[in-house]
Amino acid sequence: MSSFTVLLYLFRPINLLLGAIAVIISAAILGTIDQTFLLIQAILVVVMFNAAANAFNDYMDYETDKINHPNRPLPRGDISQKVALGSAIILFGLGIVMSAFINLQAFFIATFVAVPLMVMYSFRFKGLPLVGNVVVAFILGLTFIFAGAAFGTTWGLPVPALLAFGFTLIREIVKDMADIEGDKAANLNTFPVRFGMKASVRLAIVSTVLLSLGALVPYMLGVYGKKYLIVLILGIEIPLLYVLFMLMKSPTIYTCKLISQILKGCIFAGLLAVYLG
Repeated sequence: MSSFTVLLYLFRPINLLLGAIAVIISAAILGTIDQTFLLIQAILVVVMFNAAANAFNDYMDYETDKINHPNRPLPRGDISQKVALGSAIILFGLGIVMSAFINLQAFFIATFVAVPLMVMYSFRFKGLPLVGNVVVAFILGLTFIFAGAAFGTTWGLPVPALLAFGFTLIREIVKDMADIEGDKAANLNTFPVRFGMKASVRLAIVSTVLLSLGALVPYMLGVYGKKYLIVLILGIEIPLLYVLFMLMKSPTIYTCKLISQILKGCIFAGLLAVYLG
């Protein structure tokens, strides 16, 4: 495996693609998609921050990933911890510098909100029940707010930001359920470790039901049209029903890993629904 491929895997390309699409959809909603240079700048900042956060998180989770994710580059020995940390620092720095060339508001959000949260998540928040999950969800929702700041207005972006927050929160809860063994070994006080799988399943079920209902609200209020509803039903509501079924029938570690992947697909569908809406 080449060094480039290893680094790309470390940065998690699907997550980077999600971030880039979020910025593009934000520009489409705001009617600024024709501002090509600004669009590229905003995408690069989001992609660099996401890549840096993923590399730093893997650096911090080296021991737990030996149990939870043994096929990732660090536990496999494909890349050193030093290289992962160095990559994170460089990318964080490049993202901050580039954000400074967009505007003051975007620079402030990137430098004094996004980066501190990403770093503190791995240092402190990750091991706090629900707090770490909420922080990650907030960071994902913040992508839309950053994009709005970059393009000069956040009008029309609170709804996709809230949807991104909701999907990510559920996915993070389920991921913690899947990672319970490694987190126990690392003494991370996540919600499943602290309160057990049964309580975590109940929390995931309640959160999924609330998200399913909440996602319908923009259509009911007339914010988005029928195209939003159609994609919502096919790409979100039906998969969420399947997620509920799996959580109630067989909430195993394997099932939780599968649910996590389904929810990632739902995020793509949610972005498409918002764009069409």
